[in-house]
Amino acid sequence: MNSITKAGFVAVALILAQTANVAFAATPNLPPLQHQAEVTYLSGGIGSDQSIAIKDQMYKYPLVLEFAEKSHDGNEYLADIPVHITDMNGTTLLNATSHGPVMLASLPNGRYKITATHDGKTQQRVVNITSSAPHRDPFVWSAQTDESTL
Repeated sequence: MNSITKAGFVAVALILAQTANVAFAATPNLPPLQHQAEVTYLSGGIGSDQSIAIKDQMYKYPLVLEFAEKSHDGNEYLADIPVHITDMNGTTLLNATSHGPVMLASLPNGRYKITATHDGKTQQRVVNITSSAPHRDPFVWSAQTDESTL
């Protein structure tokens, strides 16, 4: 190799190494990927770094669930939300807890019943998952009123 070719090779190798470091550095902010039966999912979004990382992954998942509670100051994000997803025959596909305000799940095309619970209040939805675009579904609860402050 002549000196120009060697210099070019070294420059390309350095660029590739820096690109690999950037790609590797972006993944630590994501919560761990979970598996249950045939469903792959992740949940989180606590803190700005993790929230940005999850938002960057939303397009890869057919189902995007968001959890919040209405308050007098606006919506507040929720964590530790039990989520149960069944097919229309009642077969459980996912029974997990969302560890942050966002849960992303890979489900095949079809109709599903989603149940989420917060503070003793349960909400259910029937959703259609298609490969054309992610289905985004916000679950928003009203804040409990403390009668002792009225």
